[in-house]
Amino acid sequence: MSANLSSNPKARTAAVPKKTRSPRPKKRTSALLTLFFYTIFALFFMGMFTSLWFFLTESGTNIRYMMADTLITTQHRHWAKYLIGEDELQKRVDRYWKQFDAYTAVQDQHLVQVGKPQETAVKAPEKKPLIEIEPIEGSNFKGKLLIVNDPKSLRIAVPGTAGKGEKVSSMVKRLGAAAGVNAGGFVDPEWMGNGFQPTGIVMSGGKIFYNDGGMNTPNHIVGIDKDGRLIAGKYKPSELLQMGVQEAVTFAPRFIVNGVGQIKNQADGWGIAPRTCIAQKEDGTIMFAIIDGRQPGYSIGATLFDIQKVFLEHGAVTAANLDGGSSTVLVHNNEIINRPSSEYGERYLPTAWLVFEHPETANIRNIWEGLDPSKIDPSKW
Repeated sequence: MSANLSSNPKARTAAVPKKTRSPRPKKRTSALLTLFFYTIFALFFMGMFTSLWFFLTESGTNIRYMMADTLITTQHRHWAKYLIGEDELQKRVDRYWKQFDAYTAVQDQHLVQVGKPQETAVKAPEKKPLIEIEPIEGSNFKGKLLIVNDPKSLRIAVPGTAGKGEKVSSMVKRLGAAAGVNAGGFVDPEWMGNGFQPTGIVMSGGKIFYNDGGMNTPNHIVGIDKDGRLIAGKYKPSELLQMGVQEAVTFAPRFIVNGVGQIKNQADGWGIAPRTCIAQKEDGTIMFAIIDGRQPGYSIGATLFDIQKVFLEHGAVTAANLDGGSSTVLVHNNEIINRPSSEYGERYLPTAWLVFEHPETANIRNIWEGLDPSKIDPSKW
C-alpha cells in the first residue's frame, strides 16, 4: 500500500504542498518605527533649538516682543503673557503710554500754513480734486492713501440712532459724504461692543458731543481746528474750545511732530496690525493711511514705524494714530475699497472722519445729548 502510494505521481503531488512566498511584515514595520522615532527626535531637537533661540537670543527676543506688541493691539491682548509674562505685559503697556505722553511734550512749531499762496508761482495753481486715492505697500502690508486736499472739508460724523454704533459706509450714504474713514476709539467689552460709547472726547462742528471726563481732564486727541490745522496731542476739553478746534476724537499717539518722526525703530512701532492713521502736509493737505492686515498672503499689517516712513516720504509734518485693527475701513463712492480684517464684516462705530463737498451743510446731530456716559451699556444691542 505504501509502495503504491509512493509510486503514484498524483498522490505525491497531493501530499507535498506548493511553496509560496510569505510576506515579511516585521522588517517593514521596523523600518516605519525607525522613521517615526527619527522624525519625533528631529522635531524635538528643532523645537528645543527654536525655543532656545526664541527665548535666549537677541534676535529671537526681538521677534517675541514684536509678536507680543501685535497681540496687545488685538482682542487677544492677554495671550501676550505667554510670550513675555504677565508682569512684562503690563510693563510693556505702561511703557507705551509713557512714550505716547512723551511724544506730546514736543512743542508744535506750527509749520502748517493752510491755503498759503505760492510766492514763486507764475500762474494761479489748478484747482485740486476734493480727494485722491493712491495704493501704498511695504514688505508686509498693503493699503490705501486717502489724500484730502482741503482739510476744512472734513467732519466728524456720529451714528444717526442712539444706543448703537453705525457702519462708516452707512454714515457716508446717510449724510451724502464723498468718502469716510473710521476715527476714534470706543468702549468695546469682550470685543463684541455695540460701538455706541466713545472713549474720551468727541467734537463736531466746534461743539463737544461727548466727554467722559471733566472739562479740565486731559485726553489724547486728534482733531482739526477752525483754520484747518491738524491738532494732535494731550489737551483738556476747555483748551480745545479756546483753540477753536472744530472736529476731534480721542486716540494716540502723535508720532510725527514738526516733520520729525518720534518712533525710532520697528521695535517701538507697537506691533504689526491693520492701521488707520492721519497726517498733514505743510500746505494743509490731509492724508489718511488705511492699512489692511491679519490676512496672510495678502497683507499682514504694519507697525507705526512703517506708517511714519510712508508719511514722511509724502511730506507729512504732523501725524497721529487713529483706531485700527478690525475697525479699519475706507469708503469711497459708497463702496468699501480696502479689505477690513474683521471676520464679522464692517464694524459698528461711534465716530468717523467724513469728507464733504459742502461740510457746512452736513446734518450731524449729537445723539449723546442728555445721556450720562456712566449709564451707557456698550454691550447691549
